[in-house]
Formats: sequence, C-alpha cells, structure tokens
Amino acid sequence: MKKRICFVVAAPITAHAFLKDHIKELSKDFDIYLVANIKSEEEIKGLELKGWRSIEIERGISLKKDIRVVWQLRRYFRKMKFAAVHSVTPKAGLVTALAGWIARVKHRTHIFTGQVWCTRKGLMRKLLKSIDWLIARLDNHILVDGKSQREFLVEEEVLRKGQAEVFGYGSISGVNADRFAPDVESRNKIRIEVGIKANAVCYIFLGRLNHDKGIGELYEAFDWLAGEYDDVYLLLVGYDEEGYVAKLTSYKNIKQGVNFHYYGSTPTPEKILNAGDVFVLPTYREGFGTSVLEAACVGLPCICSDAYGVLDAYVDGETGLRCHVGDANSLYECMKQMHDHPDQRKRMGEKSRQRALTDFNGARLTEYWVDFYYQMLS
Repeated sequence: MKKRICFVVAAPITAHAFLKDHIKELSKDFDIYLVANIKSEEEIKGLELKGWRSIEIERGISLKKDIRVVWQLRRYFRKMKFAAVHSVTPKAGLVTALAGWIARVKHRTHIFTGQVWCTRKGLMRKLLKSIDWLIARLDNHILVDGKSQREFLVEEEVLRKGQAEVFGYGSISGVNADRFAPDVESRNKIRIEVGIKANAVCYIFLGRLNHDKGIGELYEAFDWLAGEYDDVYLLLVGYDEEGYVAKLTSYKNIKQGVNFHYYGSTPTPEKILNAGDVFVLPTYREGFGTSVLEAACVGLPCICSDAYGVLDAYVDGETGLRCHVGDANSLYECMKQMHDHPDQRKRMGEKSRQRALTDFNGARLTEYWVDFYYQMLS
C-alpha cells in the first residue's frame, strides 16, 4: 500500500501553478491528496490526485472560521492516516500546522513563499509575523523558496539558523523550459493585436496590480520615460487588485492605446511575455519571483527591485538591472538605460535564458521534491 501525502493550499490555482509537476512525479510512488477551497471538480482537472477534499480555507483572518477549518482538517488527517502533510501559502500553513500537530501527523512540512507582513507596520505586522513564527514551531520540516528569503526570516527570528532548506538555487517550482521559450510568431501576433509598433521598446509587467508590486513607481517612471521617448510601450498583464488602470488619468504621458495597454489576466503568459523587450518588477516584497524566471526563459532581461526574495531571481548587471524599492527615479534610470542600449538588452536576455535553463529548470526542481519525500518516507 502506497504512503499518503496531502498537500494543503487555500486555492486550487496554487496547486496548478506551483505543484502540478511535483504531484505528477510523486504520484508514481505515493498516493497524493489535495485539500483546498474547491468549488467544483473542474478546478482540479489535470492534477494527478488519488483524492481531494474541499475545505473553505480563506486568505483573510476569521477566528471562528479558522478554528472550524482546523478541526475539519484534524478529522480528515486522522481519518486518512497521512504519512505527511505539506502546506503552501500563509493561511493554509497556519491551519495545516495546527491540525497536523493536533492529529499527530508524523511529517509536517511548510514552504515559505513570501511574507505579507514585511511591508506592514504596527500590530498587524506583529500578528502576521507571529503566524509564520508559529508555523515554524509546529511543523518539523521547513522549506523556503529562496536563500535571501531564508536569511530574512532568520534575521527576523521567525526561523532558527539551519532550520530551513532551500532546494537548489531556489524557487518553488522552477520554470518549464518547454512552455516558456522564445517564440517569434507569438511575439508578432500579440504586438499586432495590442498595437505595439515593431520598433517600440516594450516594458512588460506580469502579476497582480497592487501597491506591493510597485505599480505606482512603474507608472511614475514610465510617465517620465514616455515624455522623453515616443518609441516606448508599457504592457501590464494580470489581475488589477487595486484599481490601478483607473489611475492612468493622473499621468499625462501615459496614453491608452498609444504607449500603454492593460491586457488583463491570461492563461497563456508564455505567449504574452514574448511580446515584451524588458521585464519589469519593482516589487516591495517577493518570495522568489517566478515571473522573472518565466520572462528570462523567453529571453527577456529584467529590471527588478532590491527587495529580498526577488534578488535570487536575477543577477544585477548580467541578467538585468537593479532599482531601489519605492524609488521611481532609480527605476526610470534603469528603464532609460535599457532603452538606450539595445546590445545590452540582447546580451542580458541571452544570459537570462541560459541561467533559467541551467539553474532553475522545472524538471530539476521536481527531482528535489521527489528526493525530499523519498528520504523522509523511506
């Protein structure tokens, strides 16, 4: 009889985005189960699971609901007699750690993929930070998806030195080199569809549009750049969480349909990324920066902030340029440099792709996950 492993996430999309390939390989020798807030079986289609359970794990804090979730998980863990449980994302991490500890699951693992509290202040920062601290005390196997993030957590005394493991060079899942690759056909098609001129330098952002991703600074920097050049373009891709598209009217040089386009969310980021020339992520906080790797794999250089976490996803001066967190002026200088030096863009793009293929190959990351469980459960 195969040993059972249960992954716990708040939303099924997390499993698809980061765990799909790991689950596929692990399912060859283990029975893999998933717990998430699953609305329909369609949401887990394509995941090679032995079974699943829908439990309403919410991202926000709700004491009454969270206690109910802990006890639902506890009953499920005891009933299924899992050899190991493994959580991803903060809320899933907290309820899984509590339920796994109460149910006496032998192997309890959490992977840290970023800290929402690092940009908060006061009581809320202390509360959210204490959640991560508690997870690290209740679980007996801790993973972190980046070395600079691990250093940050040790400095903040959330983790003890030597407590956590980082697989390879970092990242939770690496990048799928077959999916993310240079594609001239997709590039031409998207640029024609959006209206990006052939000679325009397109700066592309992929992710959630919110304050912590540095969208405000990106607008400011591009507004200055667009006032200076008429061959630049800004393409934003992702869910607009905080109404940033509506804020465009505050910037006189950013013009919808002329040098700016909001694409929205997409199930095919590999195609959209090919339309860009430079990937931009001026983030305030990041667990690792998977989108940077995906952009690198299609051959794009990047401009990223000096926030911990994302530092592991690029090499300043080799695969991209570094700006300062919350500093629109330093971001503008980097964008200007990328515009003025096409040879540098090309060279950095080539190095970006090579580094992504060599150090962050998704298949290699899956091997780390499989080895981790073989050693743990053998």
